[in-house]
Amino acid sequence: MADRYGTDILADNPHRSRRPRSTEQPVEIGLVVEDAQTGFVGAVVRVEYGRIRLEDRHGRTKPFPVGPGYLIDGKPVILTAPKKAASVGPGRTASGSVAVAGARAKVALASRIYVEGRHDAELVEQVWGDDLRIEGVVVEYLGGADDLAAIVADFRPGPGRRLGVLLDHLVAGSKEARIAQSVRSGPGGDHTLVVGHPFIDIWQAVKPGRIGRAAWPTVPKGQDWKHGVCAALGWKHRDQADIGAAWQQIRGRVRDWTDLEPELIGRVEELIDFVTQPTP
Repeated sequence: MADRYGTDILADNPHRSRRPRSTEQPVEIGLVVEDAQTGFVGAVVRVEYGRIRLEDRHGRTKPFPVGPGYLIDGKPVILTAPKKAASVGPGRTASGSVAVAGARAKVALASRIYVEGRHDAELVEQVWGDDLRIEGVVVEYLGGADDLAAIVADFRPGPGRRLGVLLDHLVAGSKEARIAQSVRSGPGGDHTLVVGHPFIDIWQAVKPGRIGRAAWPTVPKGQDWKHGVCAALGWKHRDQADIGAAWQQIRGRVRDWTDLEPELIGRVEELIDFVTQPTP
């Protein structure tokens, strides 16, 4: 049947706005968005209290409110609060362990875990902190591995007082490998476990995809590794404050254990098991 009213001449009005509608997009760490008003483009590195913080490719960060006014791949979006995972079973900690609701931290064990540096300690706390508190395990950092033998001797490992140590760059023939062997064969060696990951620094234990790379930058021999990495990434690296800020950027992109390399995950789990073994 013919349409007796004819075609609506306004239906194809060339002056009508053809701007695409905004779609809702839940915020998540690592999501790259553009603020339509300022043109600032960056990845989400923090979400809290209805605000996000974006970091651009030069390492500059800016806060923005959650809501409309953003672009993803040139398309308008409305940023919304992060989606809560559907409850399909028991909750999980950042390490992937089953979360124990209402659990209180145990009194600290006599046993300890030592890690090589402050950044190592911060990452272990971020991912395994819930597990460590439930088990009563304290993690301390050494500030370097050169004096490890003396530190172990001073700790005096023994039954019910175990010591686990995590070293960076523990590979065959390295200085760290020699230090580890001297500890194993020294006093308290039977009650000390020294393990390590193969990475030059704990930074490399974070999957490079979290910083938007296929691989971590290669730094020439003789150049400070962290400074070289920051230079390759276009981040400030003039002093230790810049290096600390760079680490916070990296750590801020770690959501849970899935963002870490298995070579680190396995070693940390091994240490936790070792120091929490019941005394025979």
